[in-house]
Amino acid sequence: MNVLWIMADQLRWDYLSCYGANHIDTPNIDALAAKGVRFDRAYVQSPICGPSRMSFYTGRYVRSHGATWNGFPLRVGEPTLGDHLREIGVTSHLVGKTHMRPDIDGMKRLGIEPESTIGALVSECGFEVFVRDDGTNAANDKNRHAEDYEQYLRDHGMGGDTPWEEWANTAIGADGEKKSGWLLETAPLAARVPKEHSETAWLTTRGIEFIESRGDAPWLCHLSYIKPHWPYLAPAPYNDMYSADDVPPVIRREGEHEHPLMQGWEKTRICQSFSRDEVRDTVAPVYMGLIKELDDNMGRLFAYLEESGRMEDTMVVFCSDHGDNMGDHWLGEKDLFYDCSARVPLIVYDPRSAADATRGTSTDALVEGIDLAPTFQDLMGGPAKPHIYEGRSLSPLLHGEEVTWRSYCVSEYDYSTRDARSAVNVDESDARMVMVFDGRWKYVHVETMRPMLFDLENDPDEVQDLGASPDHADQVKRLKSLHFEWARKHHNRITRTPDVIQRMSEAREPPGIYIAYLDEEEVEGAGLTMPPHLKEPLP
Repeated sequence: MNVLWIMADQLRWDYLSCYGANHIDTPNIDALAAKGVRFDRAYVQSPICGPSRMSFYTGRYVRSHGATWNGFPLRVGEPTLGDHLREIGVTSHLVGKTHMRPDIDGMKRLGIEPESTIGALVSECGFEVFVRDDGTNAANDKNRHAEDYEQYLRDHGMGGDTPWEEWANTAIGADGEKKSGWLLETAPLAARVPKEHSETAWLTTRGIEFIESRGDAPWLCHLSYIKPHWPYLAPAPYNDMYSADDVPPVIRREGEHEHPLMQGWEKTRICQSFSRDEVRDTVAPVYMGLIKELDDNMGRLFAYLEESGRMEDTMVVFCSDHGDNMGDHWLGEKDLFYDCSARVPLIVYDPRSAADATRGTSTDALVEGIDLAPTFQDLMGGPAKPHIYEGRSLSPLLHGEEVTWRSYCVSEYDYSTRDARSAVNVDESDARMVMVFDGRWKYVHVETMRPMLFDLENDPDEVQDLGASPDHADQVKRLKSLHFEWARKHHNRITRTPDVIQRMSEAREPPGIYIAYLDEEEVEGAGLTMPPHLKEPLP
């Protein structure tokens, strides 16, 4: 059995037609949902790329793995999915993006050379790299991973000092001048790169090439797409496939933010920009075009899987690492815990016959991103690791089994590097938030400030913060207790399995050690024997 784990970057769940979107048609992703299970309430462990992905790759909460923001290294020694699968003879491979930053200082301290076999795996989050490209490959970015794609562009006649910047992230304006894709006004223009050579098309081809290179040994391939993450620039015809008339109504209301942190947040440059209707009307249609391009390439990928017979022995998972606020709630980017950002699409096709009864169904079970790693471990026949994985295998849900599931899910956010922290004068050590969602009530703990609370049953758009409402004090108290319950759990006791701990609790002290016995009679009464040298007479 194999796993093809597809992840899109910054893809909203409600911009897929299988999730009910009527402003865009995504037939190929819909077709995968028709073959598998669509999870309707899947939440990531942080609504920002790096920490979200590190939770996906470790199966652990952000507070557990410690990589709380983009560029914060995943510490050496933190076990990953790749580490666990390698123990059972399954290799894990990367095609695309991870946002992984290696712990160089930790490797230096332990004497691990980054170029060594171990160092390479530690540096790449446990993956063996087929190709890595994190996408935001600005010419002056010292962490860019564009070499493979840029060589590909050169091989197809698209040269320059930095082909990614000059072709994938550049358009030609009406005046014949080059226009940078970093500027939002450029979004409606077509990227210079043709659609057959775009990042999305190229990664799809590379994913197919990886699968073609595999034999019969089991494998996991993380095919991780860069788009529809910014820069919002698409090749023709996807750049002008949609217009502002196709974009769904913005979700926000005047005076929506009464919380002091949110009032500070909406004053930041990104939010001020995306709160302008002309910006959203310019960018959102191209965001939709990038999604349509992704769906078209999913059609090519899935056709290959069918034709090659790989659909019969490969679990296919489609998800995103977080969403995109796109002007909703007066916000840009993907910050915070609104459903447009923290809730993600998750579709799982399981080829096993046990999943036949659930094909084409959906579930409202509260699912977390950390559930995928133990699901893959379970699929591959690996041992359960509840002392390390904080997620749960989705197999019972995929197979229609009766199972007691979690009653709430958790997401975390470290805003210490965000402009809003300065606006509210919060120390970096206190710039943290935690979401607890029980399926109806969404509670957001904000350190040093009052909490936020949303009732998604009566306010599905999340535009009314009830955190300061006396009428909802009982709900705040209840959800605060759930947060405390979660925080009290063992998050880092990972070096001993539950079985080992149980054996240790049942075991006696090591031979020759007698604790709390008054005399030899008590020792012998406990079935122990005093050491023989005490029976020997003194010389």
